[in-house]
Amino acid sequence: MIYTTSYNSPLGKIILASDSKYLTGLWFVGQKYFPNNLNINKEDNLAIFTLTKKWLDEYFLGHNPNFNIPHKFYGTEFQNKVWEFLLTIPYGSTMTYGDIANILKTSPRIIGTTVGHNPISIIVPCHRVVGKNKNLTGYAGGIDKKEYLLNLEKSNV
Repeated sequence: MIYTTSYNSPLGKIILASDSKYLTGLWFVGQKYFPNNLNINKEDNLAIFTLTKKWLDEYFLGHNPNFNIPHKFYGTEFQNKVWEFLLTIPYGSTMTYGDIANILKTSPRIIGTTVGHNPISIIVPCHRVVGKNKNLTGYAGGIDKKEYLLNLEKSNV
């Protein structure tokens, strides 16, 4: 069973999803690739949601939260590998799709597709992945949100 709750961020409403133990999803309302088949069982009082909201509160105050959110991906082995790799990109830093492709021995296009389908945005920092020459491209939540998140981190490093 998947449980959901919402969080009001400076960038709009966010939907959180959990299997009751792990965070399994975090999407902006209306973002690309939001799962249409999400069977919503609203539950505001899960410990994982309380912890995630605390993390988001810290983050949106401009701090780098110093604790991890227990999470679980439901993707392919390759997707999980890419999404876990995103967690290694430091707060306030960026990497290009090409950089990640070189490290993981694949193509930038495949990395772009996989990063774009990241089910746990912000916490799994897909917004830190940029195009060639540091161009802001490819954020499922919208380029305006990607720019906001990167600026928030850069001004607080």
